[in-house]
Amino acid sequence: MRGGNDSSAPDVTPDQPTPYPDVNTVACGFLAGIRQVLGDQFQAMYLSGSLALGDFSPGSSDIDFVVVTQTDPTDELMAALQALHARFNTGGSPWATEVEAAYIPRDALRRYDPTRARHPHIQRGAEEKLVWDQLASDWVLQRHILREHGVVVAGPPPDTLIDPVAPNEMRRAVASLMEEWWGAMPVDPTPLHRRGYQVYAALTMCRMLYTLDHGTVVSKPVAARWGRAALDRRWIELIDRALAWRKDDQDTPAGDVVETVHLIRYTRERCRAWELSVPSTPGNEHA
Repeated sequence: MRGGNDSSAPDVTPDQPTPYPDVNTVACGFLAGIRQVLGDQFQAMYLSGSLALGDFSPGSSDIDFVVVTQTDPTDELMAALQALHARFNTGGSPWATEVEAAYIPRDALRRYDPTRARHPHIQRGAEEKLVWDQLASDWVLQRHILREHGVVVAGPPPDTLIDPVAPNEMRRAVASLMEEWWGAMPVDPTPLHRRGYQVYAALTMCRMLYTLDHGTVVSKPVAARWGRAALDRRWIELIDRALAWRKDDQDTPAGDVVETVHLIRYTRERCRAWELSVPSTPGNEHA
């Protein structure tokens, strides 16, 4: 069984893919429901995110999974999958609204192609629904996590379905994502006034900077602990508060908005400097 759990963790089995019984209940419940909906269209299901990277924390993490399908779902199948997720989000599970999932056809999973990146996707959150979504360049990084660390719920090992992702592919994806998603945040930092989003931003910046330096992906907590030692000391308190945050903390206005904006600006500058330092040639992708 692939995954990031250490050797001291309890044994895992196909019906108990993680050391967390309540997470296994969610994963196996979704597996049964998805198989019932998709039938022969179902190919595989993998856990990703912090569950794959070995830094899952019930107090702050969500459950990420990817379902591999034979082809894109029909309108009828999409409606049935939407209903499945809606029932879960309004049900009694402690993980209701804490699931993020994507449904990707087998041939589109092998490598990230922005012209072939519109797939059913649901994010965590009470108001979220399964929708057709254009998956951004962070799915270069997600594929690396899935290939190297994905936890098999059903299906073949993920490295048989996904090509290796080169270090500079990951760095380029970080630089692209910085412009696509985070570039405007210093101009309008309104989302950062929500404590949960501010935490997400601070940890994500640490993760991006780690990828720029090392050409690989680690979990947000690992990147944050690296950031405490590697980055300017001005951000230690910001990082420590982000690491200490839990989902049941009140989402009240927070006092670290200015420092978070500075960290976003610094990360953007580092991304731009990397882009200028590396010519955009095929030979450099494997550096």
